[in-house]
Amino acid sequence: MSQPPDHRLRRLLLVHAHPDDESINNGATMAKYAAEGAAVTLVTCTLGEEGEVIPPGLAHLAADRDDILGEYRIGELAAAMKELGVTDHRFLGGPGRYRDSGMMGAPQNERPGCFWQADLDEAAGDLVEVIREVQPQVLVTYDTNGGYGHPDHIKAHQVAMRAADLAADPAHGDGEPHTISKIYWNCVPRSVVEEGFRRLRAAGRSFPFEGIATADDVPGVLDDAQVTAAIDAGAHAERKSAAMRAHATQIAVDGPFFALSNDLGQPVFATEYYRLVRGTPGTGGGADAREDDLFAGLGV
Repeated sequence: MSQPPDHRLRRLLLVHAHPDDESINNGATMAKYAAEGAAVTLVTCTLGEEGEVIPPGLAHLAADRDDILGEYRIGELAAAMKELGVTDHRFLGGPGRYRDSGMMGAPQNERPGCFWQADLDEAAGDLVEVIREVQPQVLVTYDTNGGYGHPDHIKAHQVAMRAADLAADPAHGDGEPHTISKIYWNCVPRSVVEEGFRRLRAAGRSFPFEGIATADDVPGVLDDAQVTAAIDAGAHAERKSAAMRAHATQIAVDGPFFALSNDLGQPVFATEYYRLVRGTPGTGGGADAREDDLFAGLGV
């Protein structure tokens, strides 16, 4: 039987679709809160079996060859979490319970057992167990479009939001109900993305990427006014980069820039941004009145 959570601690739950999503989106935030003694829990919904493999020497892992990429990515995720100082990381329903669905419109979307085809309440039930066990005050996940339209990201959003509702319902399932005080969706302000790409273009040095991505390649870009929280975790930027490097089948990192399998460079953001969609905002810590702490206003 697991120990009840320490209610003196801040408790943060993040729900992501594939290994590597957490490091790209929230790596600096996770490292910051873990270093400050918060209880950080990551739930990853699939093993990322359908991912494209960057290193030629590992190409045999891919789904169209040996189909063992998911097993390999379990190890990558563990290495990334070690870099971030996060000790509680889990797969929804256990490793391999839900398979990567591939990009939207791919034949893999229809495969039995893929996450996109999972029954919503069944998958949410797996997450309810985690929520009632760790009792987070704060949940972070994707927006309704999953940031960029990937079916697993959309489903992760749906599962996270449904599980938050079910976990708070005394009539649902076993265990003590728990209400999550604040729910945030990942996002990036448009001005920050544009400035990041300006820095990339102005770097004036060669880097091992084929080209430069655009703002359209960055998930969750919003008009600045819609962004409600900014977590400045610059002190943990190298830990974020190290976690991203641990996902070597999926990410190539070069200094303050990175690329996915499309080999197009993007900036690595050490300040990470969020939109509060449920709960009461705390006092903003900066001139722009955005929250500078996801736990602002909660008294923990």
